[in-house]
Amino acid sequence: MPETVASCPLCNESQSVQFDQRDSRGYQVTNQLCANCGLVYQSPRMTETELDTFYSHEYRQIYQGSEDPGKIDLSVQKARAKVLVNILKEAGIENVQRFADIGSSSGLLLERIRDEYQCQVVGIEPGQAYRDFAEKRGLKVYGTLKAVEDAGEPVFDLISLIHVLEHIPDPVSYLNKLREKYLALDGKILIEVPNLYAHESFEIAHLTSFSRQTLFQAVKKAGYSRISIQLHGLPRSNLIPLYITLLAGKSTELPPQGPVEAERWIRLKRRTGMAHRRVIQRLFPRQAWLADYR
Repeated sequence: MPETVASCPLCNESQSVQFDQRDSRGYQVTNQLCANCGLVYQSPRMTETELDTFYSHEYRQIYQGSEDPGKIDLSVQKARAKVLVNILKEAGIENVQRFADIGSSSGLLLERIRDEYQCQVVGIEPGQAYRDFAEKRGLKVYGTLKAVEDAGEPVFDLISLIHVLEHIPDPVSYLNKLREKYLALDGKILIEVPNLYAHESFEIAHLTSFSRQTLFQAVKKAGYSRISIQLHGLPRSNLIPLYITLLAGKSTELPPQGPVEAERWIRLKRRTGMAHRRVIQRLFPRQAWLADYR
């Protein structure tokens, strides 16, 4: 049965108002707007047990029509891996010893990072078919983060969550756990999420819809300091800022205990951003949506 989220996943306040309600792939999806900090999050939503079952058995089938990696999906992943490595290089990341990709899917980002940095790579992927695909390519992939811990894997100096954090029920606690248990002292974390102000966002699998402000506040609260943050649409669009990509390192200070910095005018920003997207699509259709991900 769906569960109601009693408090905001970012600031823990209980006051919220309905922000959006729609059908998503046969599911009714309702998103709330935190009246205190401005985070948009899904409530009611699936329980953690239901989410585990969903990602193990239903997610790929619902979104792609098959549990197995498809040609289009692999093409997008290959192009996205190239974009992400470029972002790391632009941020000055020249040396990686051990890399973990949470939600590693087919393993194409693992391969790209391994080849670029000549480092050890480990994936975490709950989907059996995608895990099998990656393992057949010689990659080490675990089904869960706990399995990584049980295997005695050393800590990592780079961890990525690419279109993963929006699926996590408690993103701040999850990021905090990664920082404390899995990230090296000078380690970095690379996060990419859909941009609330340009992406459709409201899907059954998306438990949180981040803006640049709320993503940064979540990372800061979990004990990280921002290195770089970009809004962009690659590899799908040259013009629409569909995604937020953030690179952060462990903060030298303890995670802040005070209130998060609130964001305002969320409804207006969403309406303005989506209107801008519609205009761009009409005026520059070939640049707004790239047909080729090679």
